[in-house]
Amino acid sequence: MSLRGSALLVILLTAAAPLRAQTDGYPVRPLRFVVPLAPGGGADMVARLVAERLSRNLNQPVLVDNRAGGGTVIGADLAAKSAPDGYTLLLGTATTHAINSSLVKKLPYDPVRDFTPISLIAVLPQIIVAHPSLPASTLPELIALARRRPGEIFYASTGNGSANQLGAEMLKRVARLNMTHVPYKGAGPAIADLLAGQTQFMFTTIPPALPHVKTGRLKALAVAHSKRSVLLPQLPTTAESGAPGVEASSWNGVLTRAGTIPAIVSRLHSELAAIMNQNDLRDRFAAAGVEATSNTPEAFAQFIASETARYAQVIAASGARID
Repeated sequence: MSLRGSALLVILLTAAAPLRAQTDGYPVRPLRFVVPLAPGGGADMVARLVAERLSRNLNQPVLVDNRAGGGTVIGADLAAKSAPDGYTLLLGTATTHAINSSLVKKLPYDPVRDFTPISLIAVLPQIIVAHPSLPASTLPELIALARRRPGEIFYASTGNGSANQLGAEMLKRVARLNMTHVPYKGAGPAIADLLAGQTQFMFTTIPPALPHVKTGRLKALAVAHSKRSVLLPQLPTTAESGAPGVEASSWNGVLTRAGTIPAIVSRLHSELAAIMNQNDLRDRFAAAGVEATSNTPEAFAQFIASETARYAQVIAASGARID
């Protein structure tokens, strides 16, 4: 080998050394799994079940770090500013990666530039539930009622720009309705006031509403998803109810900091794909109204892009904005 060739080889090996140091034995210390929401909700449940199994597979603790606030902005921004070494993961949501870019005027992170998608892991279909006093027991009946009484139907949400508010905005746009939005700070107070009859209906994920549907304190009108729920198989979809395009499922996925080397992303993806295909995990998710899933990093990136475009249209039409 010539002197010039030897020098080039040394340069290449030297450049590769830091990459080997990052991947050899990965992980060599605990991982942090940032959840941009408060403990106790559906997304937190998803994160903790996955973290527990990922810890076993990686032989390192995966510590769930709840960083709620700012409509998921605080937690997402924390993960966006972490080191690109695969030791900080983010539980991404429709809000962090498809809604906030159109909703928040001064978003401190870039959902695309600052993150590397690893896998979609869960879909949480939303259902439309109503107070029993509402003189409508199906979605077509609700639409007809809202047309007869423009501006008089009040719907609750977990906050301005939340996925369930935007679900109702989709319904308003598709069915050309005039209804009044009442935002709350979370699912708990929103459902409490709905149960008290202070509002008349809302979009919500299944877990917080299911006990009240079973006891008759709320009535379910439709599921805002492409297929029926196994927990409420008799409940028609919005498309079956004459409102195609009204799909407001929440979702969760795992992302890490942009710049993380592909070998680490590949390892994390392989572990997550295996976990999400475990039958007992899928059963536990299904019992909570959550669909376990997985896809490739490339497919997850495409999914985020399509969701961002879809929600951007809804946000623009609704005029929702957070400064």
